[in-house]
Amino acid sequence: MDTNQSKMLFDKAKKCIPGGVNSPVRAFGAVGGHPFFVERAEGPWLYDVDGNRYLDYVCSWGPGILGHAHPRVVEAVRKACGGGLTFGAPTAGEVELAELIHVCVPDVEMVRLVSSGTEAVMSAVRVARGFTGREKIIKFAGNYHGHSDGLLVKAGSGLMTQSVPDSAGVPAGYAESTLTAVYNDEQSVRRMMEENSGQVAAIVVEPVAANMGVVPPKEGFLEFLRRITKEKGALLIFDEVITGFRLALGGATEYTGVHADLHTFGKIVGGGMPLAAYGGSREIMSCVAPLGEVYQAGTLSGNPVAVTAGITTLKILMEDRGMYRRIDTKAERIAEAFCKKGLTVNRAGSLLTVFFTSDCAQSGMNVANYEDACRCDREAFAGYFHRMLERGIYVAPSQFEAMFVSDAHSEELIDWTCEAIAQSVARAQQ
Repeated sequence: MDTNQSKMLFDKAKKCIPGGVNSPVRAFGAVGGHPFFVERAEGPWLYDVDGNRYLDYVCSWGPGILGHAHPRVVEAVRKACGGGLTFGAPTAGEVELAELIHVCVPDVEMVRLVSSGTEAVMSAVRVARGFTGREKIIKFAGNYHGHSDGLLVKAGSGLMTQSVPDSAGVPAGYAESTLTAVYNDEQSVRRMMEENSGQVAAIVVEPVAANMGVVPPKEGFLEFLRRITKEKGALLIFDEVITGFRLALGGATEYTGVHADLHTFGKIVGGGMPLAAYGGSREIMSCVAPLGEVYQAGTLSGNPVAVTAGITTLKILMEDRGMYRRIDTKAERIAEAFCKKGLTVNRAGSLLTVFFTSDCAQSGMNVANYEDACRCDREAFAGYFHRMLERGIYVAPSQFEAMFVSDAHSEELIDWTCEAIAQSVARAQQ
């Protein structure tokens, strides 16, 4: 496979962009080699600058649930662009998108649109602190909630990939107000709540973790978080930047039956454009300026082009509820292909991760938390990654990310993927 143009671009990019990329995991640092540079995408396919085609299971890290360049979304965006790119003033589309989010997730009675998942979670945490009058929050090791200062404490995703537990440049005072518990461990949460009685504003959690690999909650864990936050006067924040509209149209609440106080959305809610949102009950969201004293603003918040992409995507999902069953079934087939090779695989709906960890595979246990995930054989994963790439299949270049299945992945492509998995895993295990 010729990738000379990508290599030349990467060498050029490293001279003017830190690491040559605008988001760390794109650099292929965890798997070796250099990234390919995308020229265009359509349906389930990516096409690079060298003319190579890849079957895409990254889907822009989640937004591409419909596949790339869905005709309805593209046409709606083109029309919106013709009317202007940004106004810094309210538009009818913002109202329509907020109403659609409420229809999908009824607990979100009021919503504020922002431009990124990081901004959404940072703002939701600020709302929780303003509403409760408390300062501390509890998060979980391996859960990633964006790169705001107070949340880069034992985060997952790119930080795990590079073996960086925290980020330089974060003042100690920010980290001190962030308490880190063990995902799927009720006792660690209870202990922190008791040791910080009356000081915890919120527990923020990925309802299905997807940044230390996919790690579903154990039975009863989310229910426990809901119960203890109510008992202690804290709020429960579901970080649904990945799971929102991915696990189900109603996100984690529909998928698990557990209700949170605040939700954050990204990825799919913007239909592939830079857009995110946070919201909750009318009582809580009334704290946000200009109604309340919790200040948050953004010049491009509610950008009309991004809003149009989000509206169109949600409408397509609402019109075709059967799509969730289709993509879940396809993801299940891929998971079975990994299981046949004796590997541990975690799946939640159309999200899945294969873990190159013999301990869990031999004991029949799933990877349940950050420590389990860290036992993985990253070298074996890197070998598997490159074998898949050689076959024209692009999976995330990190052991600690998810595979995303889209509605554009046909049954025939799933067949091909399962065959490639069998061959790639066998070679990686040699």
